[in-house]
Amino acid sequence: MNLCKKFVTGSSEKFQLRVKIIFTLLFCCVFYAGGYANEPLGLTLGPGGTVLKDGKAYRGVGLNYFSCFNRTLKKNSDTSYEAGFRVLAEYQIPFVRFCATGFWPKDMKLYHENREAYFRLMDGVVRTAEKNGIGLIPSLFWFNACVPDMVGEHLDQWGNPNSKTIAFMRQYTHEVVSRYRNSPAIWAWEMGNEYNSDADPTDFLQKYLLAHNRPQVSLANGTPAARTSRDYLTHGDLAVAFREFAQAVRRDDPHRLIESGADFPRSNAWHFYKEHNSTKDSPEQFQSILEMIAPDPIDLIDIHCYNDTPSKSNRKDNWERLDDAVLAARNIGKPLFVGEFQFPKEYAPDSSQARESMKDFLSKLNRLQVPLAAVWVFDLPSQEDGMKEARSITATNRRAWELPLLREHNQKLSQNLNP
Repeated sequence: MNLCKKFVTGSSEKFQLRVKIIFTLLFCCVFYAGGYANEPLGLTLGPGGTVLKDGKAYRGVGLNYFSCFNRTLKKNSDTSYEAGFRVLAEYQIPFVRFCATGFWPKDMKLYHENREAYFRLMDGVVRTAEKNGIGLIPSLFWFNACVPDMVGEHLDQWGNPNSKTIAFMRQYTHEVVSRYRNSPAIWAWEMGNEYNSDADPTDFLQKYLLAHNRPQVSLANGTPAARTSRDYLTHGDLAVAFREFAQAVRRDDPHRLIESGADFPRSNAWHFYKEHNSTKDSPEQFQSILEMIAPDPIDLIDIHCYNDTPSKSNRKDNWERLDDAVLAARNIGKPLFVGEFQFPKEYAPDSSQARESMKDFLSKLNRLQVPLAAVWVFDLPSQEDGMKEARSITATNRRAWELPLLREHNQKLSQNLNP
């Protein structure tokens, strides 16, 4: 009471100034607290397995821009991503998915030696995306062996909540999420790329994988000289890793969507995990596997969808299996993100078959009301024409036609959602 009396006494001018200060502070508190609560940044979960942006239903198709950060990490003077984001803005590409860490342990040298310099490089990518109005989905641990190799553990330690691998994951996740959580460019958070691809190998397949050094071995880049059976993940390990990652994100960002970055599960993934054989999974078993790789608080189901099944095969390719994934995701109650897709390798990049194939798949995404998808890949020099894996898209190469196609598709989606 005495404090209140002391505050309101004194000259009229001082009293008015104090009142103005109080109301200004109250306004700021209400505005920022209310604004963030009512309009969280990025993409958020909507009712019935939908995706919201700015509080409204959203659907869109973006691009993978794998190396936009990786290139400047390898060569600090390389800021070619600035020109890349300008091209993306010209074609109204809504968002990109990218590698938000070093690929190899060697690539993390700057992080260990000068963390602030490391994050200044990432700041450049985020600010350029903000400037050009491009959303970002950072994949924080792209190569599943990078962190275990870096801390001296086997890959199976992704399944141990008390491992050095998980401890580093929590640390790095906190540093990235807390640094960029207030950026309008960040749309969602991803753990890594296709951790489930070689999960639960049978005895025969494990011998094959070990013989072919998968996960990759590169002594010059900081990996061990050889892999063992402990360097292959089970779906049980994946469930732990994805849950721990999502919980780490949620400590700093309570709203944005989180996803695993998983590949399309094999058609026999459940049997590989449960019975160690290659019997084809039932729809219920397929759904069970999707749930395992999207444990709460992960709120997006992620698949990568290519149509590269050999023409002589009688099994369904992943483009055909998309219907199954959509149905399973709806049963689970979480939105589906087709994190990668592209037309079949057998088609020439500028052929009529390639164009029709992409148009058909985009139409299928629209018909099935898939909220999010991203084409593989924008401006990746290692996948230009003539390379073993030639899928790079630029504004001047033989795949340039995909950029205006995506612009047209996204414009139609926007019109349909906001007539």
